[in-house]
Amino acid sequence: MAGHDPKVRIVPFRGEYRSLLPEARSLVRGLIYPVPNPNLPFLGIHFTKMIHGGVEVGPNAVLSLAREGYSRSSFRPVDMADTLMQGGFWRLARRYWRTGLGEQRRSLSVSAFVADARRLLPALEPHHLGDFRAGVRAQAVDSGGTLLQDFAIEDHNGIVHVLNAPSPGATSSLAIGRHLAALTVSGF
Repeated sequence: MAGHDPKVRIVPFRGEYRSLLPEARSLVRGLIYPVPNPNLPFLGIHFTKMIHGGVEVGPNAVLSLAREGYSRSSFRPVDMADTLMQGGFWRLARRYWRTGLGEQRRSLSVSAFVADARRLLPALEPHHLGDFRAGVRAQAVDSGGTLLQDFAIEDHNGIVHVLNAPSPGATSSLAIGRHLAALTVSGF
């Protein structure tokens, strides 16, 4: 709306989580994370002990068919067309189609989700899983099909555009806030 044509485009990915039922929470005494793939900014399924005592399992990362597509049935033709018209998306899909199929499989199959999670927690059983919830990650993709793993910041006509904010931890960083504030005052 500001008249800027950024060098990257946003592709929405839905991350689907499940909670551990209270009787299974004792299986997780801390954070359990896989070794990340340096080529992908998605961690894969992991276990996060929450401050209130609950444990989240997930997420997977599937292409969302709507920018605010929190359910599997969410579909918005305009959003999907925007994704499909991006050359970077097609380059990304061609490079990681096997990974994408695996993520889709874990989305549709509880047993596949559990099998992947068991790589980190072998004692996990399907009946340990509770509620399902999802979030949508606005992931920046460049024209070459590379998923941006760091902040992407561009200036256009004196307006600072934050095009990729890769993690909730990073977006709450005071140092990054000071950096962005300095850019808005002094420009690029």
